[in-house]
Amino acid sequence: MMADRFRGFLPVVIDVETGGFDARVNPILEIAAVQVSYENRELVISERWSRAVRPFPGGRSDAAALRFTGIDPDDPMRSAVDETTALTELFRVVRNAVRDHDCTRAILVAHNAAFDQGFLNQAIARTGLKRNPFHPFSSIDTASLAAVAYGHTVLSEACARASIAFDPAQAHSALYDAERTAELFCRIVNAWPR
Repeated sequence: MMADRFRGFLPVVIDVETGGFDARVNPILEIAAVQVSYENRELVISERWSRAVRPFPGGRSDAAALRFTGIDPDDPMRSAVDETTALTELFRVVRNAVRDHDCTRAILVAHNAAFDQGFLNQAIARTGLKRNPFHPFSSIDTASLAAVAYGHTVLSEACARASIAFDPAQAHSALYDAERTAELFCRIVNAWPR
């Protein structure tokens, strides 16, 4: 059913928290992936994965970005891994899901997808990893979907309009934001006429 619904692609919701807005110099500090699947003909959240990520060598974080996310890259309690380890784990999880759902490739779903996809692609280029399961340039942007479905592009407001609980105190955690984005994506897909 998943392969038929999304043209052979498996939607995987991704969120990254970063040290700024420039994917070339600002590091990924957290990355999360939320998988969706069909249960009783409804798209639902099925699996979650996340990692804290150590800044790549030479990467610079903006103080304003760190204040915004509340992430301290030097905090040893984060149990952060390097980019290569994080992406290798993510790719393995996603490739297994692509296989399990009989899909040909994954497609990144994110709120303001160009941002997350840009950081992901830059990290892939930087690490030289192969066998990227994601389509290299296509994505599904829930900000655009929310604008059409609910008349708003901000994640917290779109969730409010879709009757999805959103706790601002937990926002800007990659996993929390990915879960809310996945709920929003499921809500819109399930409401859309087939």
